[in-house]
Amino acid sequence: MKNTQDWRAIRSLLPYIWQFKGRVIIALALLTLAKIANVGIPLALKGAVDALDPQLQDFIYLPVAMLVAYGLLRFASSLFSELRDALFAKVIFRSVRRISGKIFEHLHNLSLRFHLQRQTGGISRDIERGSRGISFLLNFMIFNIIPTLVEIALVTVILLRNYDSIFALITTGTILLYIIYTLVITEWRMKFRRKMNEMDSKANNQAIDSLLNYETVKYFNNEEYELQRYDKTLSSWETSAVKNQASLSLLNIGQGVIIAIGLTSLMLLAGQGVVEKELTIGDLVLINAFLLQLYLPLGFLGFVYREIRHSLADMERMFKLLDENQETVDKENALPIQIKKGAVEFKNVNFHYDPARSILNDISFTLPAGQKLAIVGASGSGKSTLVRLLFRFYDIQSGSITIDNVNIQDVQQQSLRQVIGVVPQDTVLFNESIYHNILYGNPSVDKEAVFAAAKQAHIHQFIERLPDGYETLVGERGLKLSGGEKQRVAIARTLLKNPQILIFDEATSALDSHSEKAINNALESISTNKTTLVIAHRLSTTVNADMILVLDHGTIVERGSHAQLLAQKGRYAAMWALQQSEGSTYNE
Repeated sequence: MKNTQDWRAIRSLLPYIWQFKGRVIIALALLTLAKIANVGIPLALKGAVDALDPQLQDFIYLPVAMLVAYGLLRFASSLFSELRDALFAKVIFRSVRRISGKIFEHLHNLSLRFHLQRQTGGISRDIERGSRGISFLLNFMIFNIIPTLVEIALVTVILLRNYDSIFALITTGTILLYIIYTLVITEWRMKFRRKMNEMDSKANNQAIDSLLNYETVKYFNNEEYELQRYDKTLSSWETSAVKNQASLSLLNIGQGVIIAIGLTSLMLLAGQGVVEKELTIGDLVLINAFLLQLYLPLGFLGFVYREIRHSLADMERMFKLLDENQETVDKENALPIQIKKGAVEFKNVNFHYDPARSILNDISFTLPAGQKLAIVGASGSGKSTLVRLLFRFYDIQSGSITIDNVNIQDVQQQSLRQVIGVVPQDTVLFNESIYHNILYGNPSVDKEAVFAAAKQAHIHQFIERLPDGYETLVGERGLKLSGGEKQRVAIARTLLKNPQILIFDEATSALDSHSEKAINNALESISTNKTTLVIAHRLSTTVNADMILVLDHGTIVERGSHAQLLAQKGRYAAMWALQQSEGSTYNE
């Protein structure tokens, strides 16, 4: 990871931490007190040892004050550290919560294009690891690296002031060599960690994708094929993981050598000083205690630094999600849409996903308030794109889309989508209860409103006959329900939303004839006196439309009522004749 990316991740955390500046300041004060107490422990121990040395005084006495001070300083160091951790816990976990929420919100605000291309399993793993990384970074960088550096500085000052400068030189030299070695080797090791993360996310995505498509895997007898793909990715992960562990061992061995050389050199010098009576036994104990206090956390500092680098690598992928730009954004002064009648107009609309391939060409039509407009056409003609543009999932390249003569690009997207309800071709339900899935249309209503919507969608009796009733879980993507049952849940959910504009996006194309007739009757009922747009798969659903548009390669080639289009004996009439004669559906 580049240093700029490291600092970007760290800077991104600061606003969340500083929201609790009172807690942060108190925690830092407790940290300082803990370190002062920690540095005072060897000094108290030296005083106690010297008091017990018969060579330094004529009689031996029990240094009660020094021993009590030694115990109190140890207790104080532990107490201040624990109070600091308890106080700072809310800062850490609230920061994780808010950042995770921000990313979750941002993902929902991203364009449909991003979500059509996303890999859910990989994104989920990136957010999980990134959240863990934030917690580790906040905890250990502030309360381990900084305190250890402070303690090193305090010890160095004491050694310089009370002993020969060679002690401070060896101490600081060893520490600098240790830190440089750790930085260099850790930087080299990061490529293995990044590769591990990449393969871990990829394997997780493959596993989730395969399990979500369980039936398809079974249909084609491809269990072994899925296992081979999964294992191939895990093989790459394993290779990187082994290299990562081997390089870790190399790092630990080098750190051990550096610490051992520094510690041995200092103890030899201190021992020589005692022999020459330049130092006391207490001085020897003091230097030894300081060294142990320094090198033990310094060894931990190496681990912490490695983990912080790993955490930053984990956070890098998560923060990249925040770099994804929204394609459709509200204007600065956008107001909520105010629906008076609900008339929809497309005027000279041109749109493409890719400049090299045009989707809609000069589309113009008007859907008067309270009327029904049906759109038919072959696959790829642009029917569903019209729905996505009305929802403003994408912005058009030219032309305008208005509701009651108000351009939808001038209003708040949330308010726009609130007044439009859709019953899609492929109803995807949450893996929750039937009640939850219907309530999703308007989470603020009471149970009676949910029951009323279910009755109007003619699914209440079916739900009541289930063993768990409305609390029945529908399974992943609603797979425990039949196509007709899912469509009725979708209708009930849309009824609960009570939108002024309704869209039926091939809502009956996947149903049998009996279910189609029942669903169509329900759709006719709920669309009465509402502005309705129907994307038609089966032309039987277009018969009662006030206007029918026939799309071909993004262009309107015919328009009129059912009777008018049959009289023209054009493309619509040919499609109608084909479906009537074969008794089949028109496949989009």
